[in-house]
Amino acid sequence: MIYLLLNLIGFILCFKDKRAAIKERWRVPEKTFFLLGLFWGAAGIYIAMLLFRHKTKHWYFKYGMPVLVIVNIVTLYKITELIGGTMI
Repeated sequence: MIYLLLNLIGFILCFKDKRAAIKERWRVPEKTFFLLGLFWGAAGIYIAMLLFRHKTKHWYFKYGMPVLVIVNIVTLYKITELIGGTMI
C-alpha cells in the first residue's frame, strides 16, 4: 500500500512540475524527484516522465529512474521475502 501511495505522489509531483515548467513558475528541485524515487516512488515518476514527456532529455533522469525502479522492486521483494509475506 505504501509503495502505491509513494508512486502516486511521484506521479502527481511530476505532473505538477511539468505544468509549472510550462507556466514558468516555481519548480520542484531535481533532488526531490531522486529522493522520492530512491524511497519507492521511482515507478510513478518514470511513468509520468514518459506520459508527460517531462525530464526525458536529462540523461540522469532518462537512465536513473529506470535503475531506481529496478532497485525499488528488488528491495520490496527482499523485504517481503524477509518478513515472510506475499508481495502484492
